[in-house]
Amino acid sequence: MTAKRIIKEKNLPAIVETLLFAYGEPMALAHMAKLLEEEETEIKAALRELEEAYGTDRFVILEKDGMYQLGTNPAYAEYVAELIKRDMREELSRAAAETLAIVAYKGPLTRAEVEYIRGVNSSFSMRNLLLRGLVERTENPKDARSPLYRVSFDLLKYLGIKKGEELPSYAEFRAELASVVKEAATNAAS
Repeated sequence: MTAKRIIKEKNLPAIVETLLFAYGEPMALAHMAKLLEEEETEIKAALRELEEAYGTDRFVILEKDGMYQLGTNPAYAEYVAELIKRDMREELSRAAAETLAIVAYKGPLTRAEVEYIRGVNSSFSMRNLLLRGLVERTENPKDARSPLYRVSFDLLKYLGIKKGEELPSYAEFRAELASVVKEAATNAAS
């Protein structure tokens, strides 16, 4: 069953909302249209319908330069701020520590690459690390729709190192990774 057929049988605004929620970052209108095999005008109409449904009590649709993201209602900012403050005081969760290790040893990489390695959605962990200033988001020269994540200067300062290469066993890990990638490329070429 194609995406187009599914959409005709289902509610397009709900599907757009699901994509924005699951993606967790700004998503290009063109990307949504292509993914859902719909015209951009149809996606925009679904976004307007969502905004109307949210009214003034729930979520908001953020829009900038043809990119859309699901956001929290500014009227409830104080609750979000309190949640973030509490998160910042707590230790890193196992999932956040795992995500941070992947970014530190394999980065810079996209969130999708982190999720591929971990095998689970990493949106919450990545958000937590960004808010704490342990990782930073940078532009991806290969794909503007998916930013790259790398360790921040704050993390380096916190760990007392000058660069990521000073992490324990970093050189061994990168050498092993290069070997695995080379072997995979050789096997794929055969």
